[in-house]
Amino acid sequence: MPEIIDLIIELVEAMAVVIVVAYVLTRTRLYRQVIDRRFSWSGRAVMIVLFGVFSIWGTLAGVEVMGGIANTRDLGPALGGLLGGPIVGLGAGAIGAIQRLTMGGFTAVPCALATVAAGLSGGVVLLIFKRRVPPIWAVVLLAVFTESLHMGLVLLMARPFDEALRIVAEVVIPMILVNAAGMGLFVFIVRNEERERTMAVQKERMEGELNVARDIQKGIVPSVFPPFPDRDEVDVHASLQSAREVGGDLYDFQFLDDDRLYVALGDVTGKGVPASLFMAVSITLLRAASQRSAEPGEVLAGVNASLCRDNDAAMFVTLFFGVYEVKTGVLRYSTGGHPPPYLIRADGRLEVLPQVAGAGLGVSGSVRFGTGEATLLPGDVLFLYSDGATEAMDDAGELFGEERLRAAVREVVAGDRSLAGGSAAGESIDAAAVTDGALVAVRRFVAGAEQSDDITLLALRRPTSATPGDRRDVTTCRGRPTSRVS
Repeated sequence: MPEIIDLIIELVEAMAVVIVVAYVLTRTRLYRQVIDRRFSWSGRAVMIVLFGVFSIWGTLAGVEVMGGIANTRDLGPALGGLLGGPIVGLGAGAIGAIQRLTMGGFTAVPCALATVAAGLSGGVVLLIFKRRVPPIWAVVLLAVFTESLHMGLVLLMARPFDEALRIVAEVVIPMILVNAAGMGLFVFIVRNEERERTMAVQKERMEGELNVARDIQKGIVPSVFPPFPDRDEVDVHASLQSAREVGGDLYDFQFLDDDRLYVALGDVTGKGVPASLFMAVSITLLRAASQRSAEPGEVLAGVNASLCRDNDAAMFVTLFFGVYEVKTGVLRYSTGGHPPPYLIRADGRLEVLPQVAGAGLGVSGSVRFGTGEATLLPGDVLFLYSDGATEAMDDAGELFGEERLRAAVREVVAGDRSLAGGSAAGESIDAAAVTDGALVAVRRFVAGAEQSDDITLLALRRPTSATPGDRRDVTTCRGRPTSRVS
């Protein structure tokens, strides 16, 4: 038994060299041509020589046993046949067989024939599996068959028989075990490489499809700024930073007529493709509903009713929707379960618009949506955001939070140099500076930590040149006081 274990160890060392070189082969262009079944006759010739050399190495690294050689010679031709077919297997087997014959010995002829048979057997197995790499169990059986055939030919042809029998008894178990392990290991490597290639192709195709989806999603929301270059009485800017290729946040703004502009910002539950599809449906329904009614509560009620129908995925969207009168600065809005936006006065005071009745859209068709009202004075900014901004985390897991967000937008409107791009205090800050400044503040805080949620920001500013219009009490909403942060 100790002698058999030592023999197995020596054969494993020889087999390992073949497997390492064969693994390197799987990373070459020739291997890819072989797998794709588009290699030329010159490619076949290279494979014949290469696996023939493997066969020769199996002989030279073998162990002499009572006038015979325990070896891994059959491994090279069998693997060549498994990859390149019968012709490659036969060619590699012939090279190994000729080299074995030159070494002589009373087992030379049967061993040479067995090597050719191993290469042919590997090719036949490839054909049986329709030129696809066979499963591991199949190649293990192939190794058992080829080595059993090898031993059988030695017993049948080598003389004297008694010596042949002693050699076979000594080497049969080590050679079957090591050659079977070598074939199984190589096929395991090959199948893993094929799996990696398949996954890479699928990933590349998926990334391409996601890029198309991202472009489509970006095309749904307004992306040209300034959006209304011929309307100096209104200033709007928005930014959407998806955590993935596509996301569920949305924003929108459109003129309903010459005097009324609607603005909206929403956040769909979940992330990725499902959220992006729900986002596209939501924004389409919102645009359609806003054409039928300009009453914010009614608009959200109509969108909610449509989203609740056949919503088997149980997804929902929180949504702020407001209708802004550009001449008077009056904003009528409905919050739809979304965090209430900020109203930043020209002097830097910040007010949080009150929540009104409502909930996430798509949850229940019985939800009622209220309407609130506020007025933007010249220089005032309405700031909308998704919770991706307030819930942005740094590496320590600390949230950016509402207090930091309020401070950031308030400082921008007040003319803070670090966030407003160098504007002097008291200068007019446009809507783009507000969204950009808030985004810069978030990014500074997270300091490169991975973004976990979509970040969407929208600023609606009433320019200082606008006529004050109706100076109604802007600190109340349907009798409820707004919260203020001075």
